[in-house]
Amino acid sequence: QQVEQNSRVISDPVIAEYVNRVAQNLARNSDAKVPLTTKVIQGDQVNALSLPGGYFFVNTGLILAADSEAELAGAMAHEIAHIAARHGTRQASRQEIANLATIPLIFIGGGWAAYGARQAAGVLIPVTFLSFSRGFENEADLLGLEYLYKSGYDPGGMVDIFEKIASLDKRKPGKVAKYFSTHPPTGDRIITVQKNIQGLLKERPEYVVNTSEFIEVKARLMSQENRRKIDPEDQDRPRLRTVPKPRLSLAFR
Repeated sequence: QQVEQNSRVISDPVIAEYVNRVAQNLARNSDAKVPLTTKVIQGDQVNALSLPGGYFFVNTGLILAADSEAELAGAMAHEIAHIAARHGTRQASRQEIANLATIPLIFIGGGWAAYGARQAAGVLIPVTFLSFSRGFENEADLLGLEYLYKSGYDPGGMVDIFEKIASLDKRKPGKVAKYFSTHPPTGDRIITVQKNIQGLLKERPEYVVNTSEFIEVKARLMSQENRRKIDPEDQDRPRLRTVPKPRLSLAFR
């Protein structure tokens, strides 16, 4: 609810249905034990967000940054792996255990002031558990690669999108979300994914690299994004308000 309240969910049925279909295909070939709820949110940052309970959000920036469906699916498979491995839940549980240490303050002289301080400190919990550890990230890379491969995609798509994200993080840090994202893929992680492709996956005669649907959806989204940025009636854009000049009435004698 907080994500949807603070984001603009893309309601275009063509875009929403396509992204959901890609996500569900990956989920069917994953270890996820919960239904996947997928939504596309407007955002220039190259990012996707997975939350406990199977909630999955894909930024429009990620779709636009990908050059093929395999690249988009590679990033999505990584995030679905976080859901399948219950990384968010496990991280939240660790944070909750740490947070329980402040409970005695309610009973030992702290009263409601201590309770209020605990609640204020609790605001930081989501930020903490969304920043997954290196171990969780490596596990998501490995599982996501497996899901991508089992779904029929070119596993190199994960390498390609990771390289794009790593490059963007160096050149334009703001383009890779920090609040909603996990650690950007490092050079070591990319090399590990490449080694896993060569050492663990049996080469297939053909893979899904791109589809006409991806091309259509990306073009449709680009068109909408361009209209949004230049539309003078867009409520999200500041507009200059001018005061009309008074008309002068001149009388000649």
